[in-house]
Order: sequence, then C-alpha cells, then structure tokens
Amino acid sequence: MKLVTGLLAAVLLVAGVARSDAVVRIADDRGGRIGTYVDKYQGLRTSGETIIIDGLCASACTIVLGAVPHDRICVTSHANLGFHAAWDVGADGRAVTNPEATQMLYSMYPSAVRRWIASRGGLTPRMIFLRGKQLQAIYKPCYLDAQASANKPDSR
Repeated sequence: MKLVTGLLAAVLLVAGVARSDAVVRIADDRGGRIGTYVDKYQGLRTSGETIIIDGLCASACTIVLGAVPHDRICVTSHANLGFHAAWDVGADGRAVTNPEATQMLYSMYPSAVRRWIASRGGLTPRMIFLRGKQLQAIYKPCYLDAQASANKPDSR
C-alpha cells in the first residue's frame, strides 16, 4: 500500500498536477455511444483534471482527445488508442457506417491525430491502433513506468 501511495504522489508531482486537482485514469475502455462520451468529457474539459491513458481507449473513448486540452492528457507505455468509423445499426441489424457521425468524430481530434489517421486510410469500419512511440510522439508521457521501475528492488 505504501508503494501505491508513493507511486500516486510521484505521478501527481511528475505530471505537474496540484494536490487539489484530481486525476482520471483510462485503462480499459472499449467505447460506446458517442453522445455519452461527449457529455462525459465535456465535464472533464472544465474540471482541470488530468487524464492518464494507461491502457485501451477505443472507439468513442477517443473523444477525450478532442474534448480535453492536449496539455492535460498524458500516456503511459500501456496506452493504446483504437479508432474506427462511427456506425449505426441498420434495418437488418447489421452495423452501417454513419458518414456524418464519422466526420464529426474525425473533426474532434487534434490535427496530429487526424494526420496519423489519414496516413492509415482514414476512419473505416476496421479498427486502427495508435500506441507506442507514435503515440508518445503526440502526447506527453506520464512517467508511470519510470517511477514504477525506480521503486522495484534492485535484482543484481
């Protein structure tokens, strides 16, 4: 427990977050309805909270990239963003791409993310993933990994 408390305090300090500010961690969010996420993240926009992406953030979850200021988002080495075209359920019960919602979603993303998506063929029904060095070139690291390894006992 002491290690976890110390790690959280270090994360807050390294991320430049004042103790009175909260942190929201995204780790396993597969998305859902666009409207739900727009509402959720608009509240975070004005809250001052820092967003730590520390795992999967896919589909509508990625709206956070456009809703929350860039400088309040950081990513760990576990961060994995999944993008695809927006869709509706068609008359036959199958997924049907919604071009208007897809364009709205695409336009919400910061320009660096839009360029990355465009370089991979745009938003299509197929999921594409932004992670690793490509993601860390766009968003600042949270330093969770460096702090965690610094707190591990030396194995030599």
